[in-house]
Amino acid sequence: MNLLFRLAVLLSLWGCSDAQGQTKEESTEEVKIEVLHRPENCSKTSRKGDLLNAHYDGYLAKDGSKFYCSRTQDEGHPKWFVLGVGHVIKGLDIAMMDMCPGEKRKVIIPPSFAYGKEGYAEGKIPPNATLMFEIELYAVTKGPRSIETFKQIDTDNDRQLSRAEIELYLQKDFEKDANPRDRSYQKAVLEDIFKKNDHNGDGFISPKEYNVHQHDEL
Repeated sequence: MNLLFRLAVLLSLWGCSDAQGQTKEESTEEVKIEVLHRPENCSKTSRKGDLLNAHYDGYLAKDGSKFYCSRTQDEGHPKWFVLGVGHVIKGLDIAMMDMCPGEKRKVIIPPSFAYGKEGYAEGKIPPNATLMFEIELYAVTKGPRSIETFKQIDTDNDRQLSRAEIELYLQKDFEKDANPRDRSYQKAVLEDIFKKNDHNGDGFISPKEYNVHQHDEL
């Protein structure tokens, strides 16, 4: 992954929000999942907080018209996103849990787990639309908010992340790029992280503020 992608993932996860245009609604409806193909050898499945790489096509269930195709975006490269943090609509977060790399699924997502009563005009999705997606998962890796990453940043093992620890982590990430940014840019990234995550203003980011997306305990 290049630096621009790593930064996009890092910054968005240090201040996560709902997928664009999605509304929150209570519902008893369910996401329906049909497994089209699952590899015989599957040693790792997707979990909340994992970084996924996938292609997916979206259709309106009512008439089968296609409203989205990841293969026509970004020169046809598969999409990278973190599962379970609102990078995609709620229905896709649910539908892509427990998937193997190489697995294909067809899923039906009710409006309450998609764009609800308002719809999403920019995405050509009408109000109260049930959506259908065909998904192919390529890769599952540890996401930036995993417990492993928290421990990697927390060099003194005091269960909280200081400015110095996060700055060191960012510095190492910047150094991976062939054209490293200047120090002022790195400082701006650090300030943005603390602005979005240090909710109590104590100068540290706790496990709760970091919002670790794994079942393991720190």
